[in-house]
Amino acid sequence: MKNLGDNMTSIQTKEPQNQIQMDSYYRKGPVKMGPWTSHIWRTDPKHFCFLLSRYKFCAKMLAGKETVLEIGCGDAFGTLLVKQTVGTIYAIDFEPLVIEDARKRLDEEQVNNVKLSIHDITVIPLQRKFDAAYSLDVIEHIPPEKEESFMTNIIGSLKKNAVLIIGTPNVTAEKYASEFSREGHTNLKSVEALDKLMSRYFINVFNFSMNDEVVSTGFGPMAHYIFSMGVGVY
Repeated sequence: MKNLGDNMTSIQTKEPQNQIQMDSYYRKGPVKMGPWTSHIWRTDPKHFCFLLSRYKFCAKMLAGKETVLEIGCGDAFGTLLVKQTVGTIYAIDFEPLVIEDARKRLDEEQVNNVKLSIHDITVIPLQRKFDAAYSLDVIEHIPPEKEESFMTNIIGSLKKNAVLIIGTPNVTAEKYASEFSREGHTNLKSVEALDKLMSRYFINVFNFSMNDEVVSTGFGPMAHYIFSMGVGVY
């Protein structure tokens, strides 16, 4: 990335507390978003609030976990939020283009505890066991006939006492979603269906509702987005 500070060394802010921000900006350049998040910013900026709130929920729930697997990291924009609270994130996606882009775009400081890999979890589990995992906006894209291998391979990548968080749009909110949001959604879940799926693999399952940026334990059918958190693998 071009160093914008080459000809800007004499720039001084009027308020001293702002200087570090300008120095960082001219030294490192502006932050670049990936293809997925760039599209969101250009077409529906408010969706950024919803997206980052989902990742913040994962960051809070998984805080302190040493090794965390992210299934379906996309362009890794939200990954950088979760990495603030955990040891190391192993971020995987089956789309080579977004992983290759993230590897080129993110600087060393941004990925100092992030490992990016191309991996299709519906085909094979990871070669190591993780303390926790999360997967946001992925399961609704998994064909129903591949759902069992999706879940089995995730479970095969987790330690016995691990935590898994799955987040997905609620099937009851589908009629309110945009055409773009609905594209590729072949496996939407209700709270009850997601709970039933997670209960097959985990001793304890906790369900949450989300509307806009607010997470609650409210009435499931009225939630736009739902989370299910499994704790303790059978």
